[in-house]
Amino acid sequence: MALPDTFKAIRAEEGPDNQVRPVLKDVPFSVLPENAVLIRVHYSSLNYKDALSSTGNRGVTRSYPHTPGIDACGTVVSSSDPAFRENDEVLVCGYDLGMNTPGGFGQYIRVPADWVMPLPKGMSFSESMMLGTAGFTAALGIYKMEMNGQKPENGPVLVTGAGGGLGGLAINILAKLGYKVIAATGKTAEAEYFSKLGVSEIIGRDQVNDTGGKLLLRPRWAGVVDTVGGNILATALKACRRHGNVAVCGNALSYELQTTVYPFILNGVNLLGVDSATCPMDLRRQVWDKLAGEWKPTALDLICHEISLDRLTEHIDLILQGKIRGRVYINMKD
Repeated sequence: MALPDTFKAIRAEEGPDNQVRPVLKDVPFSVLPENAVLIRVHYSSLNYKDALSSTGNRGVTRSYPHTPGIDACGTVVSSSDPAFRENDEVLVCGYDLGMNTPGGFGQYIRVPADWVMPLPKGMSFSESMMLGTAGFTAALGIYKMEMNGQKPENGPVLVTGAGGGLGGLAINILAKLGYKVIAATGKTAEAEYFSKLGVSEIIGRDQVNDTGGKLLLRPRWAGVVDTVGGNILATALKACRRHGNVAVCGNALSYELQTTVYPFILNGVNLLGVDSATCPMDLRRQVWDKLAGEWKPTALDLICHEISLDRLTEHIDLILQGKIRGRVYINMKD
């Protein structure tokens, strides 16, 4: 396949004022590392981690200039690994993509073969990036909860940060699986939106932010998908029913957790860590197959909206300001 001389990419670059900002540029293929599989990217998606990488967060990306984008899907252009052939439809999410390896905000990526998986049957390119890391993380958390005995008949499941992309997808998957879902959000006025996702009850963030100092609270939910961390996670643990499961999927509020052992040793609550970036490939494929089949969210078009690459920089600003509801995915065509 003949390649162009350059391709379009969002490059995070350090300016004269030492500030890192994202810029749309034409870049040569020499910016890509010498890995096994070259992929023409059709779609990517915008995650909070991408916005941090795009603006100079050295905890995410060590050196600049850099192409962010932790999600990508597309077709194989060439592969030195026999596991993949030209025109294979593939998906790459997580690992080091978009962190210190040029990512999905470029029209081409070159990655190790063991980061690549076939696009699941029954899923389109656009659907895979509507879901992306956020959808995969939500599904992985729910998968771990169910492997640990979570069932709809156990009682309602709380989703924190419900207005975000991960929260919205978690709600929609849980509702499809028959769970009663309680949404904790700062966007309580958007009742119609949450109702369409499948929420049974909406509560304000203040109701999941206990400051009374009690070691345990009245049980209110049988499980939790938490996307925010901090005191909201601590409150969710204290109010979880006996032997419930709390899947930790994010830290939008805080990476800190101040709690006691009592939810765990008196109520038998299970705290489940969800690391989507390094999830083993066999488990990764199982979860993506569920997302392509019986777990596929029914409200993707409501939760997600498509933008072109030339609009990505403005949406990076919006996600950092907390002004994006749901998910943004990027059409990487010219």
